Amino acid sequence: MTSTKVHLEKKFEEEIEAHLLANGYQKGDPKNFNATLGFDSNVLLSFLKSTQPKEWEKLQKSYGSETETKVLKYIRAEINRKQGGVIDVIRGGIIDRGIKLKLAFMPPSSGLNEEVIRQYKTNIFTVTRQLPYNPRSKETIDTVLFLNGIPIATLELKNPLTGQTVQNAISQYRYDRDPSTEILSFKTGAIVHFAVDPDEVYMATHLTRGGTKFLPFNKGNDGGAGNPLNRKGFKTSYLWEEILQKDSLMDILGKFVQTQTETRKLPNGTKTKVEKLLFPRYHQLDCVRKCADDAKEKGAGQAYLIQHSAGSGKTNSIAWLAHRLTTLHSKDDKTVFDSVIVVTDRIVLDDQLQDAISQFEHKSGVVEAIKSNEGSKSSKLGEALTGGKKIIIVTIQSFGFVLEKIGKLPDRRYAVIVDEAHSSQTGEAATSLRKTLGKKSDEEELAAAAKEQEKEDKALDGAEDENEKAILALMKARKRQPNMSFFGFTATPKGKTLEYFGRKGEDGKPHAFHLYSMRQAIEEGFILDVLRNYVTYSTYWRIAAGKTKDPEVEKRKASRSAVKFVELHSYNIAQKVLIILEHFLSFTSKKIDGRAKAMVVTSSRKAAVRYKQAFDKILVEKRIKGIKALVAFSGEVEDKGKSYTETKMNGISSRQIPEKFDTDEYQVLLVADKFQTGFDQPLLHTLFVDKKLNGVQAVQTLSRVNRTYPGKDDTFILDFVNEAEDIKKAFKPFFETTEIDKVTDPNILYKLRDEVDEHKIIYQDDVEDFALIAFKEKAGPTDQGKINALLDPAVTRYREIQDEGDKRDFVGDLQAFVRTYAFLAQIMDFEDTALEKFHAYGKLLLAKLPKTRWGGGGNIDDEIKLSFYRAKKTFEGSLSLVAGDTGKVTGLLGGKAGGGGEPILTRLSTIVGLLNERFGAELGPEDQLLFDQIEGDLVRDAELQKQAKNNDLQNFSYPAKEKISGAFLERTERNHGLYSKYLSEVDFRDVIETMLSQRVHERILQEAEELRKTA
Repeated sequence: MTSTKVHLEKKFEEEIEAHLLANGYQKGDPKNFNATLGFDSNVLLSFLKSTQPKEWEKLQKSYGSETETKVLKYIRAEINRKQGGVIDVIRGGIIDRGIKLKLAFMPPSSGLNEEVIRQYKTNIFTVTRQLPYNPRSKETIDTVLFLNGIPIATLELKNPLTGQTVQNAISQYRYDRDPSTEILSFKTGAIVHFAVDPDEVYMATHLTRGGTKFLPFNKGNDGGAGNPLNRKGFKTSYLWEEILQKDSLMDILGKFVQTQTETRKLPNGTKTKVEKLLFPRYHQLDCVRKCADDAKEKGAGQAYLIQHSAGSGKTNSIAWLAHRLTTLHSKDDKTVFDSVIVVTDRIVLDDQLQDAISQFEHKSGVVEAIKSNEGSKSSKLGEALTGGKKIIIVTIQSFGFVLEKIGKLPDRRYAVIVDEAHSSQTGEAATSLRKTLGKKSDEEELAAAAKEQEKEDKALDGAEDENEKAILALMKARKRQPNMSFFGFTATPKGKTLEYFGRKGEDGKPHAFHLYSMRQAIEEGFILDVLRNYVTYSTYWRIAAGKTKDPEVEKRKASRSAVKFVELHSYNIAQKVLIILEHFLSFTSKKIDGRAKAMVVTSSRKAAVRYKQAFDKILVEKRIKGIKALVAFSGEVEDKGKSYTETKMNGISSRQIPEKFDTDEYQVLLVADKFQTGFDQPLLHTLFVDKKLNGVQAVQTLSRVNRTYPGKDDTFILDFVNEAEDIKKAFKPFFETTEIDKVTDPNILYKLRDEVDEHKIIYQDDVEDFALIAFKEKAGPTDQGKINALLDPAVTRYREIQDEGDKRDFVGDLQAFVRTYAFLAQIMDFEDTALEKFHAYGKLLLAKLPKTRWGGGGNIDDEIKLSFYRAKKTFEGSLSLVAGDTGKVTGLLGGKAGGGGEPILTRLSTIVGLLNERFGAELGPEDQLLFDQIEGDLVRDAELQKQAKNNDLQNFSYPAKEKISGAFLERTERNHGLYSKYLSEVDFRDVIETMLSQRVHERILQEAEELRKTA
């Protein structure tokens, strides 16, 4: 290396050293490092003698003149013996001949104990440059950080101005540093090893020469990997200016660094235990600290949305946050939270999450998990809440049991950490949670609550009777409580999630409190890009009328029934299974050293049953060996007079499916609404999709294959149903940061209630009488009968409606109000008790209304037959997103859950003709696909949308035909034959333009009407 290069690299070292020395570190002397023991012996002995003189005196009496040598050797022996290695002795010290020695004093959780604070300040941090670490050579490490003489972190530093980057530092650790030396040994040497240049930082905790895995330790840059521009210095200066500062490093050592033991299955089927030493990634550390700092400042009653991509290490982030919040003290040294409750959406509690949290607390009684298979969930949870358990892990369903089984809880403050925060945390189950944990002492607590609570105080004080007070109390219970903070973790926040958990930004819209984006996770290599290898197929089919002449059916229902008929047709499924097997054998089976697995996502439980039957049959017929499939669906499925369950079809219990699929015996998993979220199988490489996927569901389902694994460098998705661009569109809102298109206007509730009132089914007198009974503090023996009597008149009026469309509209309008109120009441202040009464009445009325299957006469399975079928590949390539690819999630607009206008009756022959035209029976698949694309483009054309809304079909046709002609012209290279026919044959052109104009006009008006109803 030239003198210039050495000089530049030295300058980089010097700047880091200078900053640390200016902020409490002492300069270490490399000559004092004992490479054989792996300590800075002088500093370690000085710390022990000065901070624990009585203990040292006792040791001297025992060891005499050999005290220093004996103690140093014993410390090394204890580090090597302990399960957690160096981190165990730093936290817990050692006992030598019955004498306890502290090797470090951990940071106090509060400022109440002056002695603990004094001891903490005696820790000695040193920074040593060019440390000769190897007793067998003269090799040096650029920089080493010591705590009381014990090595904590090593740094290899590179400067691109010398022609070397962080990658050269990584190579140096892998190939030029001996991991068998004491300072570089796993667990017993330095805890973390940083490869650093002015632009990027990488870290490793386990050096294994060429196999060493370095992880990015970067802040992220505008939604992607790397670090942002730093106008005050190096991009990586945060490492020594923030992370490696004394208090920060002690915080990490005390509350983050963790040893984990995982059981891994080897290819030969045997199991082995693998130890890991966890040092937090930057975004994990940043998230936990920012959440804790905000809670420390603002206290309970806040909401935090943490948008962390898959691959972010969410389980550890939750464990670290839960542990941090249990010991969090406010500025006036009061405990911020009495208990931390971790809530998961998964019915089967995540054992990994419990284990991760439990590792921080070795004392019994700190962590309590309420599992779904335990008999008395409610009593166990009640005991945990009232018994002072610091961390409680539950499913959200458990809170309903608490509400029923136990009385009001003492006034306590809770931190509720929600794993996979979605709309389930904004519904009735979440309301039960808030009602259960809400404070009992209104007068005392509301006086100290935030300003937004003052209005409720006045409302409660001014209530004229006990019934109104009860209603107001329930309204209060629905919304956020001043004694509860919610921390919601999700990779794919919906509009509801953003509105409930998000923090309002300068634009007035809610945003995530902390972000680790999908883009950053992909660019940093923590997850794979599932859109990189994507193939779509389209199925083109024709059906014909079957047994009867031409029955009259309901158009929409019959259309759906016809599509479902084809989806479940044995020939359709068999053809798709053949495509799946061909691809699996020729491509997937060769991935991940021959261990790759695939998942088939089916459209329904019945489809899953038929897929399993077709799979097993074809495997036998084709004599295909080495492939076995499991099927996963809930409950029992009736099909063709027979009953099917998972257990019957697989020959194993439902609980065994994940474990069995993890073995080499099974390669394919056929699913119907199971294992599409939260299922982590890193060997899953290929996804075959035979189900329409939209929005969050598409992202969550396709993300099943994004997990990394040794030897897994790509994924593959073959999609039989969805369009490539639709999938890409679904991913865009979650690629960088998720934004909402429009914040919900609370006044929508009055509009929705008016729409319900217009049906003249619910009478206000009945609602008022109902409220007098329903909101009584104690129910009487005849109250249930009285409530039913007040619901019955509305049920009768509903039954008397002759028009099925009007019935459907009423149900849709009422569902829209009930659903929207249940959400908005949690995030907005309402003093209008009439809304709460109407919601309570409407919710029970919906439950009592007769169940109706809308659009009778739609099942036409016995009336049609499949006359033509063809599956053709329509797209193959990459759908990968790039920086700037964004989209927005839709907020709650109060749309109807049901409804849809008057059923359109038509002849079966018309249905068959329309579907055959739609799926290319006349012009061919390629031509029909082109028609679909053009129609879609025209419907989205802003100018045509304006024309359609202001003109009838005849006047609309003139501008539409010009657009149609232009659309064909733009696609002439893709289908020259069709364009020539369109251009040369006037009648042909007129038919196409007339047909497309009519369809586009109708669709624009229909979509505008739907939007108007939900606005």
